[in-house]
Amino acid sequence: MNKDIFEGNWKQFKGKAKKNWGKLTDDDLDVVEGNSDILAGKIQERYGITKDEAKKQIDEYKWND
Repeated sequence: MNKDIFEGNWKQFKGKAKKNWGKLTDDDLDVVEGNSDILAGKIQERYGITKDEAKKQIDEYKWND
């Protein structure tokens, strides 16, 4: 997904992120504020995966469903 679209639509995507990555807290998502790199870091922390794997999950997630 285009970074600008992701950042611009973060409020819409926030609920989808919470649903897909349920271990993320509301505080985690507040810190993210549409920054996909920070989101990847939070997913990495919560799920114990590499940052590259977290970025891959973000890129592959179907945000528009």
